[in-house]
Amino acid sequence: MATLIDYWNKGGTVMWGLLVLAIIGLAFIIERLISLFVKIKGDPRVYLETVIKKIEAQGIDAALAYLRNEKNPIAKILEAGLEKVDKGRIVVEEAMTAKAATEFGFLDRGMIYLQAVATLAPILGFLGTVTGMIKAFNAIAAAGEVEPTIVAAGISEALITTAAGLFIAAPVALFYALFADRINNFSRAMEETSNAFVDYLVESGVLER
Repeated sequence: MATLIDYWNKGGTVMWGLLVLAIIGLAFIIERLISLFVKIKGDPRVYLETVIKKIEAQGIDAALAYLRNEKNPIAKILEAGLEKVDKGRIVVEEAMTAKAATEFGFLDRGMIYLQAVATLAPILGFLGTVTGMIKAFNAIAAAGEVEPTIVAAGISEALITTAAGLFIAAPVALFYALFADRINNFSRAMEETSNAFVDYLVESGVLER
């Protein structure tokens, strides 16, 4: 039974390029999992509800104290806006937007590389297919006749690199879609929360229009 090493050896030099892509893809998948599912915790709307309750029960200072003790980037954005309530709505919105850009600058980081791996892996696999078929036809030309044993190595290389490229691209593309969905959902929830927070501050009289 053929082992992975056997397939690797039969795949030819293109397998090294596919290995590099696989390592890059795995590295960014791990980084994205940590950034999007570990660093970002909690629902923005839950933080908003807590802050509103703090303001109504204990005042702005208590709400700020609560937010400053929280390490979550969501809390930092709400804190940035609450600190500027005496300067008007525009300033509050600008402060929250600027803080969001700083706190969530990592959201899209590495996504382009995952997309590149998902695109390049099949292309590189098909390149191996072409080189493998070239070897097969060269072997036929040199032998002057078509013998299965003569062309087997070239065809094997062609099929192995194609399979390897698709094997790498498929999970990377799946994770890319998962991460993109996570980013879109969170960005939308954060935008809705920020708008709701500003609206609350205006309606409650804490913030001037």
